[in-house]
Amino acid sequence: MFDYKFHVEAEKELAKLDNRVKLLFAKKLSQIIKNPQIGKNLSNRNILKLSGLKKVYFDNKRYRIVYEVIKQDIIIYIISIGKRDK
Repeated sequence: MFDYKFHVEAEKELAKLDNRVKLLFAKKLSQIIKNPQIGKNLSNRNILKLSGLKKVYFDNKRYRIVYEVIKQDIIIYIISIGKRDK
């Protein structure tokens, strides 16, 4: 499961939504957190660099969430290195 964080502008946009839409947003965000790959990949448009971003719609495609998946470092904990015995 991933954690999430908002861009400052996205926080402002969320604050402007009514409570019904905020609830729908929270439901969709929960789905994204569990499976970040549900969104469709965006590509660059004119001068906008959107490559690496994803989009997903909610509320019958009235609203769109654009997000970036930032993968966390995975630590491999090496216990031992040695020759394998039978």
